[in-house]
Amino acid sequence: MAEVATIARPYAEALFQVASKGDLSQSAEQIDALAAVAADVQVRRLANNPKVSREQVFDVISSVLKSPLSDSSANLLRTLIDNRRLSVLPEIAKQFHTLVNARSGVSDAKVFSAFPIDAPQLGELVGALEKRFARKLNAKVALEPELIGGVRVVVGDEVLDTSVRARLAQMKSALTA
Repeated sequence: MAEVATIARPYAEALFQVASKGDLSQSAEQIDALAAVAADVQVRRLANNPKVSREQVFDVISSVLKSPLSDSSANLLRTLIDNRRLSVLPEIAKQFHTLVNARSGVSDAKVFSAFPIDAPQLGELVGALEKRFARKLNAKVALEPELIGGVRVVVGDEVLDTSVRARLAQMKSALTA
């Protein structure tokens, strides 16, 4: 079977081309909502059930969403259901966001912290990280108590680890070498 990223790429690119003509932020919100619904195991079971029609699957998914789907999002959903590719939707959303970020010159950053970070601290941290990575960042924070202290930042394939756990690991390797 083809890799999920390979399957998702043409869908994400097509959605991006259509969404570029309209409101990208609305399309991003809708694709995120669809991806969240499609990631649910029960929804995927329903979609793969041969006794359930494609229209019923579409109706169930669209009824769960807070806002009505745009034409492009509805067309994407129908196409994925027809081709039995609903499970690829989370990867499509990920690639769509990558395309949107590339166009606007922004990168997604995942900040892992041992403790909660409030808004002013996050603002300072993002400012320093933007200088370090030389680009604008869209940061999301996730708690990871195992870090003990400090932060670990992932931007694309780059990782900046200033956590206490990483420093302890460096000290351990230096002492055992």
